[in-house]
Amino acid sequence: MQRLLAITWLTWKAAFRFRLFLVIAVLLLISVVGLPVLVKDDGTPQGFTQILLTYTLTAITGLLGLSTLWLACGTLARDIEECQMQLVAIKPIARWQIWLGKWLGIMSLNAVLLALSGACVYGLLYWRAARLPAAEQKALREQVLVARGSAKPQDYAGAIEAETERTLQERLNANPELNHSADLTEVRKQIREQVKAQYQLVPPFYSRVWQIDLGYAKNFLHDQPLQLRVKFNAAQKSASGTFLAMWQVGDPDVTRPWQPDEPMSLAPDTFHEFQIPPNLFNSQGVLTVIFVNPNDTSLLFPLEDGMEVLYPEGGFALNFARGLGIILCWMGFVAALGLAAASFLSFPVAAFFSMAILVVGLSSGTLADAVEAGTVVGGNGETGAMGHSIVDAVLIPMFKGLLAAINLVKSFSPIDSLSSGRSISWTELGKAFGQTILLLGGITGIIGMVLFSRRELATAQGNQ
Repeated sequence: MQRLLAITWLTWKAAFRFRLFLVIAVLLLISVVGLPVLVKDDGTPQGFTQILLTYTLTAITGLLGLSTLWLACGTLARDIEECQMQLVAIKPIARWQIWLGKWLGIMSLNAVLLALSGACVYGLLYWRAARLPAAEQKALREQVLVARGSAKPQDYAGAIEAETERTLQERLNANPELNHSADLTEVRKQIREQVKAQYQLVPPFYSRVWQIDLGYAKNFLHDQPLQLRVKFNAAQKSASGTFLAMWQVGDPDVTRPWQPDEPMSLAPDTFHEFQIPPNLFNSQGVLTVIFVNPNDTSLLFPLEDGMEVLYPEGGFALNFARGLGIILCWMGFVAALGLAAASFLSFPVAAFFSMAILVVGLSSGTLADAVEAGTVVGGNGETGAMGHSIVDAVLIPMFKGLLAAINLVKSFSPIDSLSSGRSISWTELGKAFGQTILLLGGITGIIGMVLFSRRELATAQGNQ
């Protein structure tokens, strides 16, 4: 441990020698203080706070990610290029300890910078909230500055897949040539979307009922107000840009249902939150939500995020700290990636290589589209059929592996959760640490340590 701490301290000294710590600290403070002046919101305290959290935390994550990558590549590669590492390596310390000590140094720097910038964001939020009227402060504490749990309706994924396969088999029996068609994947996809629409669509003057099980949370939600979070798409546009929505919440056999005095006017393709009275769920913790469509066009509520019940689960301070913890886990993987690249490459090449890996990670949407289509060639502009080539046999499995690794990191979204008042559980933080630090960071670190241990330091400068 003493050897690791010695390398950690040398990494801190290098960061101060490069003026990196001071520059990043100033940039972080400028982003925290300056962004609220530039941010445009919807005019409500909730909207401003949500956008402020999103912009500031995104800026903090971006600045820390770039500085982490630069320092990780520079602190190891430049030490080798300037022949300083040779002096360290001849001392009684293993190469893996040097590598790990530098990672710990970078992570401790990140922890300090993240704590400082996070404290500024937290203080700014509550300073602005304290200047609001009491009613707006209450709404802010209920919708944004809170940790809210979530309950969704039943998952119909299994039923949709079963119905899709049944319909596909019927078509194959009626048209056996489809079995040998290259478009079979596209046919299955179209059938799935048609089946899925049956579970999402509410035709004009029809109603839709959701049964939402609150689970164990029902035991501590008595006398607690809840929020409904809804989103829908419209088949056609309206002259006003909004559609009427009639709601009824509660089981008539158990309690008196709640409904607004007048139909709500809601815009499509956006999330809407509104509060409902407490104690509307039954003894099993099931909340009944009924929607009536009084419009002349069909409305579609997506299965993924069309209907959701939000309930208070904890305070904002601890939730905010857990969110920063997940961001720190991201920085741990970035540091491991930069150090691994610097273990066998010169500083500029290592920085370019690491940045390219991150760009690929940010392009996961393109990779996912290629994997879903099963090809990187694209479709035929005239027939719409997907093309295929021999390179698909190599690239598609590679893309699947990359997506699996990227999803281990991107499956956590602390910024979105904090800006919408969602709860970030200790389980999520633990999974982020396990998947990002121990699994991905560990594999990357082992590769970097092996490469660094096998590198010829005495001839490294001449080989660049």
